[in-house]
Amino acid sequence: MSLRARVQVAERDLEVALEVPTGRTLAVLGPNGAGKSTTLDSIAGLIRPSAGEIYLGDRTLFSCDGSDTWLPPHQRGVALLAQEARLFPHLSVLDNVAFGPRSGGMPRARARATARHWLAEVDATDLADRRPGTLSGGQAQRVAIARALATDPQLLLLDEPLAALDVETAPTIRQLLRRVLAERTTVLVTHDILDAVLLADDVVVLEAGRVAEHGATTQVLTRPTSSFAARIAGLNLVRGTARGTAVQGPSGLRIEGLAEEPMAQGEPAVAVFSPSSVGVFREAPHGSPRNVVRATVTDLEPHGHQVRVHTAYLSADITPAALAELDLAPGTEVVLTVKASEVAVYAA
Repeated sequence: MSLRARVQVAERDLEVALEVPTGRTLAVLGPNGAGKSTTLDSIAGLIRPSAGEIYLGDRTLFSCDGSDTWLPPHQRGVALLAQEARLFPHLSVLDNVAFGPRSGGMPRARARATARHWLAEVDATDLADRRPGTLSGGQAQRVAIARALATDPQLLLLDEPLAALDVETAPTIRQLLRRVLAERTTVLVTHDILDAVLLADDVVVLEAGRVAEHGATTQVLTRPTSSFAARIAGLNLVRGTARGTAVQGPSGLRIEGLAEEPMAQGEPAVAVFSPSSVGVFREAPHGSPRNVVRATVTDLEPHGHQVRVHTAYLSADITPAALAELDLAPGTEVVLTVKASEVAVYAA
């Protein structure tokens, strides 16, 4: 069932609009404080927006158009799964999962049969008789997923569902979610690019309570137009205006690249390229690279088998051997070079 939401929460300076077609998963990305959880809570009915409207299929969950419609959470057909499993400690795993169907009026025997079905779906049948206090984090999250799905929600909301799991458990639960979310209408709040890539069809990026960009997951993460999307995708992004096949940034930084389509002079544009395409030198190199930027190292960060060199403008990936040879440290003056052929330039 499709979701259409326009939410304004004045006291939190939030004003966003989302659309999720039936059976698709939308990932909501953004820095801390961008309004991701507030958006989810508004859709779930935990927060009453100051303005806007929320429609699930042909049902109105919230509207300020004069009818002043506002359905409470239990009438929305929406299930919210948070970071913590939040299982009822006094109930067995089976009764935790059966709680939703029972609350909806389902007879006890049928509710327990539904619970057993969903426990089997998440590979947790053997946990049915245990209490939540005896479960590991991964086991508890499996049960929480089963409990959310047992209500047969028309919309599933996931708020950082893997954030509380350790690095060994998270991949297993991510693959589980990938299976059970197939053809379900879902909104997923996450900080993890893997969640977006593996679970989401589309992405919305929130910054300061507004939608900074949206589109298909592949498009946003390979051709970002927002700083956050570029950062989470591990790319350099220079925002500015088009000057031929270059982007002129407000700080005077100019990056030449290859434009797939002609751009009008002066229109908003971005230049995007990988840190691995950036050369790092202590002195300007010989030759004539199209892009030469003088900068100061602000941070050095391990990045897989390489080291990511951060400056105020760009980031570069170099080997540990190159790091030692260049004798880099925060505060070191460097020269960064990028071949124009490595830079994609397009309208923002």
